[in-house]
Order: sequence, then structure tokens, then C-alpha cells
Amino acid sequence: MASTQCFYLRHHALSTPSRTPSTSSPRPCCPLPRPLCRARMQSAAATEIDGGALAVSRRLALTALIASAAVAFKASPADAAYGEAANVFGKPKTNTEFLPVSGDGFKLQVPSKWNPSKEIEYPGQVLRYEDNFDANSNVCVLITPTDKNSIADYGSPEEFLSQVDYLLGKQAFSGKTESEGGFDSNAVATANILETSTPVVEGKQYYSISVLTRTADGDEGGKHQLITATVSDGKLYICKAQAGDKRWFKGSRKFVESTASSFSLA
Repeated sequence: MASTQCFYLRHHALSTPSRTPSTSSPRPCCPLPRPLCRARMQSAAATEIDGGALAVSRRLALTALIASAAVAFKASPADAAYGEAANVFGKPKTNTEFLPVSGDGFKLQVPSKWNPSKEIEYPGQVLRYEDNFDANSNVCVLITPTDKNSIADYGSPEEFLSQVDYLLGKQAFSGKTESEGGFDSNAVATANILETSTPVVEGKQYYSISVLTRTADGDEGGKHQLITATVSDGKLYICKAQAGDKRWFKGSRKFVESTASSFSLA
């Protein structure tokens, strides 16, 4: 705190002999009255306090302004998957790995990197998508007439698969062979059921079957084929998604399983 000091000038008489006063002798300085000095000191102190309070007030106002601006203009955190642009100023992006696809009485999720295909493999096929890098990874939907009221009328999942085994492909070779390791005599292809389940979705029975097929030519080390089927209004609905064994373990499994499990009646 600044201080104000009052200096009182006093006139000291000299010890030299007195002289005749000159008409131009200096007049003694008149000291300030004590009340006036005290008033100036109080005024200076008040000014300093007011100035300090004003400075604090300005700092608080500036801090509040900066905080409110930060809240108002706070950008959303960058949210980008591999291969996507960072979404800095918008809402987090939704899952773009799959696209919804619907057809006549059904719906499913298809990998976004798979493209529509016009190839017809099976009777009653109404939809087919395939990986743009590998046609062995694909999904198709079939709708065929049936006299069954429920998928359970076909018997067990294994019995149902035996009635639609054309989905797994047919052995073209019909000669005799004993040299193919892991296969029965005169056989160059095999199919093994890995898993079955019978989920009920919205009161409708479904069959879900996972099959691994292998051929003697060793193509892709075999194929994983996931079949989902149900019956509704006199129609048999089948969704089959597949991928080669090598690609299955290199990342395709997630896409094939998600696609097959997403299939349902619309």
C-alpha cells in the first residue's frame, strides 16, 4: 500500500550576528494542517483498494467469459475408424461396417464392402451380395414355396439340411479314388456340421446351422457356410452366408456371422 508522508519545514535561526532584515527575505513554509494530510492518506488508500477490487473483478469476468466460450464452442472428440475421416465437429459416426438391406418379407445387414451380384446359384434366389475382393465370401437369400407350417416340420436341423443339401454344392467327380487323405473312398468333398441352434424370434422358429465344407482341391482350405432358415405364410426363407476358411480366420468371420445372425422376417 502506498503511503503519503508530510514533510514540515521549520526555519532555524543562524548563530551569526543579526543583520538588518532585508525586504526580500524568504517567508517560512506553512505546514499542512493535520486533518487535511490524514484525509489525503485515506483517499489514496481507498483509491488503491478500489483499483485492486476492480482488477480482481475484471479477472473474474474474463475467466468466466473464457469458460463460457469453451463450453459453447467445445468440439466433439475425433471419432474415426480405420480408413474414415476424423469427425471433429459433428456427432460420433454410427457403425458403417454394415448396411441394412430388405426384400420381400425379410431384412438383414450386409457388409458395406460387399457389392450386389446378379449371379444366380440356387432356385428361388432373390438376393446375392459378394465381397468385392473375393467372390467366395458372399451371402444369398432364397424364397421357395413350401407346404410346411413351421421350420420344425422339416425335422431336426440336421434333417432339414439333408433336404436342402444342394446349398452345400454337389460333388462333380464320379470316379474311383483312394488317394485323397481325409475323405471317404471315391469321395473328393465332405461337409461337417459344426453347430446348430433353434432360436425363436418374435414368436417365429428359426434354424441356424454352421457347416464346414472341404474339397480335395484344397481351395481356401474349405468353406464356412452359415445357414439361417424359417417358414412363414407358405414360404421357406433361407439365408446362406459363407467365406473361405483362410479368410474366415483373417477377419471375414465377423462379417459372415453378423450377416447370418441379422437375417429375420420383416
